Amino acid sequence: MSFERADGRAVDQLRPISFEAGIAPHATGSVLAAFGNTRVICGATIEDNVPGWMRAQNVSGGWLTAEYAMLPYSTHDRKRRDSSKGKVDGRSVEIQRLIGRALRAVVDLDKLGPRTLWIDCDVLQADGGTRTASITGAYVATQLAVQRLIDDGKLDENPLKDSIGAISVGILEGTALLDLCYVEDRDAEVDANIVMTGSGQFVEVQGSGEEATFSPDQLNELLGLASKGLKEIGSLQAESLREQLATD
Repeated sequence: MSFERADGRAVDQLRPISFEAGIAPHATGSVLAAFGNTRVICGATIEDNVPGWMRAQNVSGGWLTAEYAMLPYSTHDRKRRDSSKGKVDGRSVEIQRLIGRALRAVVDLDKLGPRTLWIDCDVLQADGGTRTASITGAYVATQLAVQRLIDDGKLDENPLKDSIGAISVGILEGTALLDLCYVEDRDAEVDANIVMTGSGQFVEVQGSGEEATFSPDQLNELLGLASKGLKEIGSLQAESLREQLATD
């Protein structure tokens, strides 16, 4: 008997994915990234300055950093804002560091010049995979921001060396699944988040058993599923960018 997923997808099928550009007009580049019912606003803002530590240490080039937050109404039960708690949630810190690492892996900071690229990811609606949707959408927003600087004559060449995307995979009831929605992620025996460049290089592999273990063969199966999904995501990113840049 074949495994039946909560939303009827095949085990190796992505949720419907889209990127709506220009969602935040004051950002240099922005998209609303949707992975099924998960929706994240990804904004890329480029400022003509660098952090103080770079100036103090005479570090050349630019910098890239990220911030991530889940809006109070993004989950079934209202999530308190970090500002009301007086501290940043540990999970948010972990995810924004992951987003920053992922984008820095494909951005030539020397070519960016003495600028700071801010990546802001705000979750409007959470149904699993918010960190992977953030990374995937942030890449599209960054490409749009960079193209804007090139068009304005502020950059001579694109500092992005490759594309970047991320996807979740997991094992539920012994079955390997691609792109977990919330109920699958909640109940999975094993879950992992895979970050990979368009050329097929891993940037990060985050995987753990939830009161369970997994074998090398199962890990390889999960990595294979992720690679398949990320090739599809790369095509969707490229198509979205072609359409947006053709209309600008």
